Formats: sequence, C-alpha cells, structure tokens
Amino acid sequence: MTTLRIPTPLRTYTSGKSEVNVSGAKISEALADLTTQYPAIKPHLFNENGELRPFVNLFVGEHNIKDLQGVDTPIKDGDKVMLIPSIAGG
Repeated sequence: MTTLRIPTPLRTYTSGKSEVNVSGAKISEALADLTTQYPAIKPHLFNENGELRPFVNLFVGEHNIKDLQGVDTPIKDGDKVMLIPSIAGG
C-alpha cells in the first residue's frame, strides 16, 4: 500500500483523515482508489473531463509528478505521496 497525505482543506472529504492508504502501481491508479474510497473528493481533484486540475500538485517523496511522468508516474508499496493544492493569494 501507498500512503497518500491529505492536506487540511481536503480532509473534510476523507472523514478527517490526514493519511489514506491507497493501492495502485502508478499515481492514476492510486487516485482512482482514493476517489473510490472517498467519492466526494473527486471534483476537488479532477475537472469535468477527468483530468487532474492544474492547481493540484502531487509529490512522490520530494519529486513533483509534473517533473516525472505525470499521473503515469510509477509508485510502489511504502511510497509516501503528498497531495498539495496550490494556494493563491494577493
């Protein structure tokens, strides 16, 4: 299992959990498992076309998946994935 760290603003959709165990061999599969477990989080991560929203950042360890293979980035048991939404200010 892979551990997916949920940021505080999205914990409302994961029953308050800060970490969720997900399965899958790549990020897209882990996110599919997450949205199966917690369907209410899906519109906050994906647009109407099923694509990851641009303000959603996922890190495997210290590496942003946007710098790797995107949602096709492979993951393995024991990996820590962090979900970090971009925050606008001004």
